[in-house]
Amino acid sequence: MVPVLGDLDNLELLKSEAFRADAVINTANADHLDAVLALLDGLTGTHQKIIHTSGSSIVGDDARGNQLSPAIFTEDTPLIVDARKQARRNIDLKVLEAASSGVQSCVIIPSLIYGYGLGLQKNSIQVPFLVRNAIENNSVQIVGQGLNAWSNIHIEDLVNLYLLALENAPAGSFYFAENGEATFLEIAQSISTRLSISTIEHLPAETAADRWGMARALFSLGSNSRVRAVRARSELNWKPKHTSVQAWILNEMHG
Repeated sequence: MVPVLGDLDNLELLKSEAFRADAVINTANADHLDAVLALLDGLTGTHQKIIHTSGSSIVGDDARGNQLSPAIFTEDTPLIVDARKQARRNIDLKVLEAASSGVQSCVIIPSLIYGYGLGLQKNSIQVPFLVRNAIENNSVQIVGQGLNAWSNIHIEDLVNLYLLALENAPAGSFYFAENGEATFLEIAQSISTRLSISTIEHLPAETAADRWGMARALFSLGSNSRVRAVRARSELNWKPKHTSVQAWILNEMHG
């Protein structure tokens, strides 16, 4: 295996390397349209596999931490996509549509990822940010009341889903990835216990957005994103083992 140096704006390089590859797995950026189009262009007519990584914030709402949504999405229910996430969903659809152009396309949509990766980037986004922020402020800070819930998935179970999809996913398929869910208040309580930081601070959404940016405050930490990975289990016989982000925080997260 020979590394090829480049970035997501090297479109001709992406196109040519995709054409040469046995399979393409895009975990770099869920929102870079030009890069995805270049990969699909290189794969058109090859009948080779591409797995594109999206994210379940596409069904995030505007709860601002203050309510638990009753809406739960599977691969077979209509998705309610916020206008601010429509561009990401449009990229997903472009990948799925490539199945009609001789591409074995697949989209995986992870929920909140936890656990430690084995590659260059070992940390995910939401829980590590809350932990760093809690240590810096000696307070576990969350958006609103923290009543909003996200489904979640351990990185090891997610990797196993990619392996199964690489071997067996039919062209034009997409899969949610989850095995459990938690509210952000439950996550905050677990972090509080693990780090021995007694204060849990409820920030108004506007304050959180000023400090952390709109996308992080309103989507990553303030929304509901409740999904069920029905198709991955039924089509690919995926059997995730890790069931609780709270248990991982309390028992395995580096304190």
